[in-house]
Amino acid sequence: MSARPVSFATLKTYTTRRDTTPAPERPRRNAAVYTEKHVDAVAAVQRLQRESRLTLPEIGAMLKGGAPGHSVVVSAFEQLERLLVARVGYDEHLVSVKSLRKQSKLAIEDAEALDRLGIIKIVQDKNGSALSLTDSQLVLIWGRMRAAGFVAELNFTPEMLGFYHQAAEFVAGWEAKTFFERTNGKVEVDAAAAMLAEALPLMLNFFGLLRFKAFMSNIDMPKTQPPSTKAGRPIGLKNATPPLRTPPHVDPQQPD
Repeated sequence: MSARPVSFATLKTYTTRRDTTPAPERPRRNAAVYTEKHVDAVAAVQRLQRESRLTLPEIGAMLKGGAPGHSVVVSAFEQLERLLVARVGYDEHLVSVKSLRKQSKLAIEDAEALDRLGIIKIVQDKNGSALSLTDSQLVLIWGRMRAAGFVAELNFTPEMLGFYHQAAEFVAGWEAKTFFERTNGKVEVDAAAAMLAEALPLMLNFFGLLRFKAFMSNIDMPKTQPPSTKAGRPIGLKNATPPLRTPPHVDPQQPD
């Protein structure tokens, strides 16, 4: 449910935007029926505008599998998935893999590689191979990495992303287990949901800053010339491939 109240005037305004929110049921020409689905959809759009600085046209384009015009917070994709479910139902909001080639020429090959690694899941629908909105964005992000110079010729391949998948599963499993151990039976369901809605984007930013600090502490590259190599390893990289270490007193397994 939406954490903020949505007025009737706001519902009416946003639901006229058929490309972002579902239209109300109309039993008569001058009557409209709004449900919790419409309230949640409008709240999701408002959150995308407020937190990710997305315009309504940008939201509409992303709902069709397009890439955002600028970097957005990870929680934006949760809101986009909610919008798609509200509009067309869970099983119908799929993005064609072929359509991603307009934005990334190797999208099909990348999608197949990420699917083999278990990072995304390709499903088949009436239009062929398809992805969820979140998975399609993972493919496009990797495409942008390629465009930035992380190419196979330098041995930057999709297989290296398996480390990130392993790390994500580990962190998310620990977070979920810890959260439920501390809130189950102690916090009402709605309050727990509100806690998660607020905490997930905050902790993603927190983890991102920790990762940035750790990366900078592990790299010491000259600013005026490319790093030389010694014994096949670039000089300046203190820990090029650090192991994934288990924090003390933490069970790395997913919660039951």
